[in-house]
Amino acid sequence: MEHDLIIVGGGPVGLALAAALAPLGGRIAVVERQPRAALADPAEDGRYIALTHRSIGFLQAIGAWDRIDPADRSPLREAQVLNGQSPFALGFDPGSGGAEWLGQLVSNHLIRRALFEVVAAHDNVSLLTDVAVQDVATDRAAARVTLADGRVLTGRLLAGADSRFSKVREALGIGAEVKRLGRSMLLARVAHEGDHQGIATEWFQHGHTIAMLPLNGRRSSAVLTLEDQEVARVKALPAAELGVEITRLYGNRLGPMRVEAGPHVYPLAVTYAAHFAARRAALLGDAAVGMNPVTAHGFNLGLQGVATLAGLIGKAGTGADWGDTLLLRRFEAAHRLATRPLYTATNLLVGLYADESLPARLVRHATLRAGARLPLARSMIARMLMQP
Repeated sequence: MEHDLIIVGGGPVGLALAAALAPLGGRIAVVERQPRAALADPAEDGRYIALTHRSIGFLQAIGAWDRIDPADRSPLREAQVLNGQSPFALGFDPGSGGAEWLGQLVSNHLIRRALFEVVAAHDNVSLLTDVAVQDVATDRAAARVTLADGRVLTGRLLAGADSRFSKVREALGIGAEVKRLGRSMLLARVAHEGDHQGIATEWFQHGHTIAMLPLNGRRSSAVLTLEDQEVARVKALPAAELGVEITRLYGNRLGPMRVEAGPHVYPLAVTYAAHFAARRAALLGDAAVGMNPVTAHGFNLGLQGVATLAGLIGKAGTGADWGDTLLLRRFEAAHRLATRPLYTATNLLVGLYADESLPARLVRHATLRAGARLPLARSMIARMLMQP
């Protein structure tokens, strides 16, 4: 057998799995269609990840967290949900547990670079870059990955970490709930005069949603969710006009905004695989669960899946078969239990707040009023944000 593990997808989840398992000494291959230079020094893509306490602990354990400059970590001290012109805001803070923040905001490209540096330091990990996967197949004996250049890799376990439209998932015959939302996210880093005080906001307005994620200094990551036809218009605005538009949509809450970076646009779709494991194969990250970004849990759940699978392999001991059927069944059961309730609740929340009908607006208003008066419910949600 050439490899103990073949990972298809060199994004942050695929690299995190390689980093977590490399110390066990197994032979690992990571296959990625991008060139090696794009993994070693990823371009800024506009995405800021709200890492929970659990995710930060995992990144520390695999040696990636300390590779991110503390100046590039922005504390998220509180989160608020707003609805239209309602005076009620549903707020979440760390509470009395001793934590000073809900999470830390870090640019996606810095997380990817840190993970690459960890993986590149391990001699037992082969990074096969600038090559596409042509086909995958598994049987009782092995997983086989055929590359576009004709090479065939064999391994004990195949891990698909290749996006929410996973080719690995499709080739394995695993179905998935796939829903394209007809909306897109527009991301831009902005500077402003007002002090955000480390508070993130998610403001559901008529026809659009705007989130403001607090970065160090008087800067924020603005996240606009718009209908597909509207996002093209906004993206085409000159930087100065885009700053004016974001200021207007945010109700001038932080004063005039100036665009520093972006915009970047990402169409929205959610996915949930029918199975997270098959014979000698596992799905991770967006290939397993593609979350709506409104609750900022997508990457955190991806890391949780990595931690679960790596933990089971570690407990199996030296010389264990990483593609063992019982091990993969345990992984699937644990990760489904961790993800399905949050995936369902997030979709219900988004459906409610995206509905512009009068009954839905009344329900949203009532929800915020009730939430503002229920500190126990708020503290439970805050704990969920801190440890998904």
